[in-house]
Amino acid sequence: MNQQPQLVRSKLPFTGRIVMFFVRHIQHAMASMGELWRNPVSSFMTMAVLGVSLSLPAALQVLVKNAETITQSWNSAAEISLFIDKDRSERSIQSLITRISAYPEVSAVSYINRDQALEEFQRLSGFGDAIAYLDENPLPAVITVTPSLKYASPNGAKELLKKLELEAEVNFGRLDIEWLERLQAVLKLLERTVMAIAALLVLAVVLVIGNTIRLAIMNRRTEIEVMKLVGATESFIQRPFLYTGIWFGVIGGMLAWVIINLLVWYLDGALIELLGLYGSQMKMQSLTLFELGELMLLASFLGWLGSYLSVRQHLRAIEPS
Repeated sequence: MNQQPQLVRSKLPFTGRIVMFFVRHIQHAMASMGELWRNPVSSFMTMAVLGVSLSLPAALQVLVKNAETITQSWNSAAEISLFIDKDRSERSIQSLITRISAYPEVSAVSYINRDQALEEFQRLSGFGDAIAYLDENPLPAVITVTPSLKYASPNGAKELLKKLELEAEVNFGRLDIEWLERLQAVLKLLERTVMAIAALLVLAVVLVIGNTIRLAIMNRRTEIEVMKLVGATESFIQRPFLYTGIWFGVIGGMLAWVIINLLVWYLDGALIELLGLYGSQMKMQSLTLFELGELMLLASFLGWLGSYLSVRQHLRAIEPS
């Protein structure tokens, strides 16, 4: 009686064995999903814990990505102010502007002469009446240089400033990007923080799934003993538990994606209002399809890893008495 199924299996062609291999895996996957549906409360609580755990590093990554997008637009707005010697003539200054405009590192050049500088200072400072008593205009002419995209970074703009200060007409230059360097340092620190938090939460996900699978194994101890008595292999016994862990990961990843989208929707209005004060119309970006795929693959792998570690440890400890 026991030799008949073995004889039938041996006569199956190679393609038939491959088909049966996938059929058995599909059967175990569907059976494990049904097991989750039979315990909806405990299953949902586990999935919710996994979703929240996965959403935290993913949400921080979304915030870092949006912050980098904003700072890139600020990088392109970096400007260099060149203060010209007072004794330089307009002809000499125009010659300087022509030379600077020919620089490959320069995107745009604007010029404010001494009279325009004094007029703007009177309008903005509130000392217009006091300045009227001065014998001469104390303000120098200013040339504003906008670096090209390649030299818009702090290091590139500093290199361009050193080159511009070598011009004979330039008294000194100023580049106010120290705040941008501090912001980039904060972003780098935030990226490392995201990686550290992600590593801790990944470990937490593996432990939660491993403990859940351990409880499932303990609840089915008698069934596992019977299966071992009738000759079931370890791979056959452990397969449903592995698929249970994968389902936990996949559904937990989907919950994490929902949480991230809700967070982006909640913060988008406040971000638009804040950036509108600075003349920007950028909207907050959520996960792309590629990033969503990465999240789902990571979640399913963590589910499989947690269940695999738990199954390998606890199944071996169960032997029929």
